[in-house]
Amino acid sequence: MKCERGNVVNIRRWEIAKLNRDRAAEIAVKHGVPSFIAMLLDIRGFHSDAEIESFLSAQTMLSSPLELKDMDKAVERIHAAIDNFERIAIFGDYDADGVTATAMLYSYLEALGADVIYYIPKRSCEGYGMNKPAMEELNEKGVKLIITVDNGIASFEEVEFAKSLGIDVVITDHHQPHDELPEAVAVVDPYREDCPSAFKELSGAGVALKLLIALESGDEDMILSEYADLAALGTIADVMPVIGENRSIIKAGLEQIAARTRPGIDALLKKCTASDKEPTARSLAFTVIPRINATGRMGASERAVHLLTCDFPEEAEELASEIDSENDDRRSVESEITAAVLAQVENDTEHKYDRVIVASGEGWHSGVIGIVASRVTEHFGKPCMIISRSGDMAKGSGRSVEGFNLFEAVQSCGDLFEKFGGHPMAAGITLTYDKVDEFRERINAYAKEHHQIMPTQKIKLDCKLNPQALTPQLPEDMKQLEPFGNGNSQPFFGLFGMTIDSITPVGSGTHLRLGCSKNGEQITCMKFDTAYVDFPYTEGCVVDMAVTLDAKEYRGQSQLTITIRNLKLSSISVDDMIETYQLFERTKRGEELTAQQAERIIPDREDIAAVYRIMRMCEGKRFSMQKIINAIGEKMNLGKLLIILEILEERGLITYDMSEDTLRPVVIETNGSKVDIYESPVFARIKSLIRA
Repeated sequence: MKCERGNVVNIRRWEIAKLNRDRAAEIAVKHGVPSFIAMLLDIRGFHSDAEIESFLSAQTMLSSPLELKDMDKAVERIHAAIDNFERIAIFGDYDADGVTATAMLYSYLEALGADVIYYIPKRSCEGYGMNKPAMEELNEKGVKLIITVDNGIASFEEVEFAKSLGIDVVITDHHQPHDELPEAVAVVDPYREDCPSAFKELSGAGVALKLLIALESGDEDMILSEYADLAALGTIADVMPVIGENRSIIKAGLEQIAARTRPGIDALLKKCTASDKEPTARSLAFTVIPRINATGRMGASERAVHLLTCDFPEEAEELASEIDSENDDRRSVESEITAAVLAQVENDTEHKYDRVIVASGEGWHSGVIGIVASRVTEHFGKPCMIISRSGDMAKGSGRSVEGFNLFEAVQSCGDLFEKFGGHPMAAGITLTYDKVDEFRERINAYAKEHHQIMPTQKIKLDCKLNPQALTPQLPEDMKQLEPFGNGNSQPFFGLFGMTIDSITPVGSGTHLRLGCSKNGEQITCMKFDTAYVDFPYTEGCVVDMAVTLDAKEYRGQSQLTITIRNLKLSSISVDDMIETYQLFERTKRGEELTAQQAERIIPDREDIAAVYRIMRMCEGKRFSMQKIINAIGEKMNLGKLLIILEILEERGLITYDMSEDTLRPVVIETNGSKVDIYESPVFARIKSLIRA
């Protein structure tokens, strides 16, 4: 649970996956895997022998690229261009998927002696995909064939314009097509309705990899040995499911990256001090990939392509330094905008309890507002749209939570936009700035109509574990399930009913080591990035913990590291907290309450007195709101507690601040004067909302 001053709270629902123990036992025997791994395979939906064998196989397994519709036409036209010495332009995209796809295809064609160049539109002034000025520029350079990567499926007018200039277009893309397709020489996209390929969820780089295999007459081994690293980066960067063919691509790519065969990737690894560690999909997602993306967000993606295609370590190191510096700039800008958005939401008393957060600002860098949207959604646990204004126009990028289809919500406001697009978890919009307020009203009206109770973020646990079962062998066994990522996430476990026996600051006080026990079994857990004074629990608290497991070498021996990702008091009902908090938000939005709903959250004198006593006892200390609820008992809940805090502050009895599931109160002395709690306008406001 997270909360901020102003009583805006983010509560995550804990969800444990279903396990069929009998089926897991059969998997363990039949496939010769530890029972723990068999359990995880069953939980993650791998039930048939073929699925399990494919998942656990060390071999690369890709289907024929010719299963993709129009692949034969694409190969024929590209070979003709090579044979006839026509100039070819690869039209890419500015994100890491588009950049890696561009680098792959450019390197391959250049090695064949083709007359090839590449073009990546600038995010700030050209935006995503093909555009007519770019077509004119390529025509002036003598281009006769354009091959798109990671874009093009919606470029109807641009393809026609290219044809009018005498330029053929081959489209390779992985985005959802419209009802019709552009009139290109070939349109290679696994999501075409008439595409017979079995595996659809390739990245743009994955489709480009398939194109290279087809151009090389099906020599999969040769292409993977040269380009699997780039295809893996593109697949991880675009958060594609790490299953099926993507899993094979990433496995092969990680092996190639570990061999340090590409100077550009190696130089980036050195810049983020990761060159001495075995690369994983997760580590690349936090090191190399953000740096590649930064070139498109803050500058020109051509430099990233140049880095990934250069052969000389000295040149690669120089380019990596520039890109690393650009990534630092990106993080600084992102941090500033995120802080501005959080402050705007917090200070907006009219809208901070909206179901969908809409924040806007002048000149916010369009290259980072998508990342900021992710941060805001993570912070508040709500869908959001972050909008940057430039003159009379504005661009927005949004992110959602599971269960709220942001694209459909945005689509319901479609008449307000110049253009829009997206999918259930993310969306982008362009509109005139004078329509932002109407957009906020309408998307929240849509949310209210379709979700009286808004979906909340979840902590998804693979299973509960008993502390006596924890050994360094468990994370070693889990390596069979790597690489982890979207669709095959790092296993997340629950340790329930653990008593906190000791809390020790480590790492100069920035982290905590917790000694915990259950039924006589003692374990040690780490809570990183948490200072002792900010930890909201005390020794003796019984908690549930969501943890990850890692094995680390120490003095020649493998030791288990248990990392706490989230925790709560065992006695607390998360469902009750979510329900009563959403009732509290209804009161802040001025929405009606039934008599039953009002009864749950309107406090009586006894409730207020109990909370006030705790405020006096804990004055100046930081502690968990869960502990207040637990201490008072069944009558107290989160919604009621937040209302009581409002009343006490409004009556001038306390002030307080909230941060990360902690509350620090300051009691204001009244010098013996009586304060009538029931004169608080908070009571009048809430009672006025009760439906007659």
